[in-house]
Amino acid sequence: MKIALIGASGNAGSRIAAELSTRGHEVTAIARNADRIARLPGVTPLAVDIADTDALVSALKGHDAIVSSVHFTASDPDQLIGAAKASGVKRYLVVGGAGSLEVAPGVKLVETPQFPAQYKEEATKGGVFLDKLRQETDLDWTFLSPSAAFVPGERTGQFRLGQNELLTNEAGSSISFEDYAVALADEIEMPRHVRQRFTVGY
Repeated sequence: MKIALIGASGNAGSRIAAELSTRGHEVTAIARNADRIARLPGVTPLAVDIADTDALVSALKGHDAIVSSVHFTASDPDQLIGAAKASGVKRYLVVGGAGSLEVAPGVKLVETPQFPAQYKEEATKGGVFLDKLRQETDLDWTFLSPSAAFVPGERTGQFRLGQNELLTNEAGSSISFEDYAVALADEIEMPRHVRQRFTVGY
């Protein structure tokens, strides 16, 4: 498949690019600084300022799917969603956050007293992005939320999937960037959560 990856130089984006490369996909790896994108088989780095809507739309056209892996505080959901729609690509996957996941009925993780203050703005804006996607009828979108601790680690291929509730185990709530990339690539290849949010964790 031909996949456009916005934010390919970041923690999650770089692992997603690597996972898609190993699976033989053609990836257009988009970042403001293309020099920060790892050179991998099938991965074509492309320097684009995502705030330049015309340039972004041009970069996205002609792909089978778009993956958006950018910080919510550093982007505009209306602009990104609009660019995806203008590109004519129907499949749109977003690297989400854990803050909008529920820890009890009607209680989101971001609303709990122990949620770190330094991540609250990012988490809140991620929830806004998800709400906007839920109103979308033109895109076949998917929003994949990681667990609470989203960290560098190993690619084990062993994880659990959920819907809107935070996944936890005896060690807490976590997922590696590497295993998150596996779950996202699986969803691209075999869509099971179209127009839905789902989550991944150990």
